[in-house]
Amino acid sequence: MRSTSLGGVEVVVVDGVGTAVGTRELGDLLTAAFDARATTVAIATERLDPTFFELRSGVAGEISQRFVNYHLRLAVVGELPPEARASRSFSGFVLEGNRGDGPWFVATLDELADRLSGRRPRAPNGGAAAAALDGHENGTR
Repeated sequence: MRSTSLGGVEVVVVDGVGTAVGTRELGDLLTAAFDARATTVAIATERLDPTFFELRSGVAGEISQRFVNYHLRLAVVGELPPEARASRSFSGFVLEGNRGDGPWFVATLDELADRLSGRRPRAPNGGAAAAALDGHENGTR
């Protein structure tokens, strides 16, 4: 875990190597964000507990709500797992999050920096949101 500035915003970045992040680890993430005076926490998809990507588990909702409660933005960075991309409900979750204040789903930290600064994303094909929605926008899945 490290703190950095992306798009002029202080961000705590949780890279792809290490223990899975689930509801139990939220306290540490929130503390790290407040200690760093960050407004955003970016978590690599590889670090999220696999249940995050199963909306029925409630993990994504619980994690997202905690970030909202503490006035922090959550960004999920990287390629979504195949089961999440194949899920109509998870694709809807991605769309809804990316339309508002989050959680945001982005392909790269560069895409997150663009989004935080208000610039148009540099990621090809719309980044993680497009990958999550592949085939869903036309009802083909």
